[in-house]
Amino acid sequence: MFKLARYLKPYKKEFILGPLFKLLEAIFELLLPTIMALMINDGVNRHDPSFVFRAGGLMAAMAVLGFLSALVCQYFAARASQGFGTELRNDLFSRIQALSVAQLDAFGTQTLTNRLTNDVNTLQLSVAMLIRLVVRAPFICVGAIVMAMILNLRLSLILIASAPVFVAIIWIIMSRSSPLYRAYQKKLDSISVVVRENLSGVRVIRAFAKTADEKRRFDAANDDLTGTALLVGRVSALMNPLTTVAVNAGILAILWVGGSMVADGTLMQGQIIAFVNYVTQTLLALIVVSNLVIIFTRASASGKRVIEILEAVPDMPNRDGEAPRFAADSPAIEFENVSFGYGGGTALRGLSLSIGRGETLGIIGGTGAGKSTLVSLAARFYDPTEGEIRIDGVPVRDIPDGALRAKVGLAPQKAVLFTGTIAENIRFGKPGASDEEVAEAAHIAQASEFIGKLPLGYETPMERGGVNFSGGQKQRINLARALVSKPEILLLDDVSSALDYSTDAAMRRALKAARAGLTTIIVSQRAASIRDADRILVLDNGAVAGIGGHDELVRSCAAYRDIIESQA
Repeated sequence: MFKLARYLKPYKKEFILGPLFKLLEAIFELLLPTIMALMINDGVNRHDPSFVFRAGGLMAAMAVLGFLSALVCQYFAARASQGFGTELRNDLFSRIQALSVAQLDAFGTQTLTNRLTNDVNTLQLSVAMLIRLVVRAPFICVGAIVMAMILNLRLSLILIASAPVFVAIIWIIMSRSSPLYRAYQKKLDSISVVVRENLSGVRVIRAFAKTADEKRRFDAANDDLTGTALLVGRVSALMNPLTTVAVNAGILAILWVGGSMVADGTLMQGQIIAFVNYVTQTLLALIVVSNLVIIFTRASASGKRVIEILEAVPDMPNRDGEAPRFAADSPAIEFENVSFGYGGGTALRGLSLSIGRGETLGIIGGTGAGKSTLVSLAARFYDPTEGEIRIDGVPVRDIPDGALRAKVGLAPQKAVLFTGTIAENIRFGKPGASDEEVAEAAHIAQASEFIGKLPLGYETPMERGGVNFSGGQKQRINLARALVSKPEILLLDDVSSALDYSTDAAMRRALKAARAGLTTIIVSQRAASIRDADRILVLDNGAVAGIGGHDELVRSCAAYRDIIESQA
């Protein structure tokens, strides 16, 4: 938690003034029982109305001042906690954006979402409580005992003796509930994964009539979370009854001993009432302390989860700077003995490949052959475990991110679209692109055909994930987004899988005519989509099974021949 204290530095004023005003409120609250005792002893018992009114007016004024002090403290606490949360959330989001794809895969989408939202909210609450109650609650506990000692030292011993009982109860409850809160946070991540999978895969679930099975799966995860929450609730629920019993026992002892002292004339009625108030204040303050312990326990668990992200060192840090001097006589892309694997497995093994400028390379192979992995390595979403990748003679590791993204355009296998309009999604590839550039990219991608039929054209709203468009339409918008920046190298990862053959062929013809000299890598499951490429790379289980033209591979590569025959 102390590692997050740097986010509190801009709010030093709030951390000083907030507790001071809360302390002022606590002082007024502690003085009220003593003034009430004086009002009873010197006003009510002596039948002095003027004294009663003066004391009552003083109490009312102190109550108003205490209320105003609490409001000021609340303002400072809200300002500091919200500012803290805003800065922390911004840094956390920036760090998540800086992590490599492999690191994001390792953490998981749902836990990152929960850490960015629920955990930061928990930390915000802890900061607010830190300002509002951390000073007030202990001060009330100690102050109530001191005020009781001032009233009557002998009777205050009962209050002093009951305080350790309260502390013991709180410690026992907290020691049992703290591990449960940490377990609850982890199970919340698990249920979020189930919810995300169900919402994103609702069509598949309904297509296979698995709604009942998924409901049982969700019920199991929910019951597990509920069980932990109920266990926490049962443990925490013991707090109030146990402390209430202890306090009532203390009040009973005070009334028992105080009654005999009143009978002896060594104690007055107002002092007994004040003592009862101080016992109640101590109880309430200790309950606040127990709640603070719960809040800070949860905040500690959340803080560890947030710090884990903030301290994660990006294994592929963003590089800033000017574009390097690219070699004009070097191949556009070179793979030199490149190997890569996910989670210990091997996706590519010993790949050596040179792609010339302006060349079109088709890549084909069975499922899991490493086609998309090769594209991801060329776009530097991952770094190879062995070997080196060079673009225009420069190792891809040494190219600043801005220069790399300007040189390489990518249309990924899954068309990821964002809320907004069609034009905004296409401009995602080049912010500030003119309407003419957007229209040109859409025309090459064969998207202008269906966009022109829409009532709003390029200003047609895009719903979340592009659910209001078909798979083929999303793929064409996806391709237009990659084309609008006019990259020197274009990576097409199976972007025509949802297109009909005529649209696919028209797209390839338009791309070849409009982008002469463009280096293109086309990944496809269709042999027809890549047969006109300058060269075709055949991958089989992460290794090169063959490379060459279509006719050459039909003669020399059994794996390619099997693909052709199966699709024929």
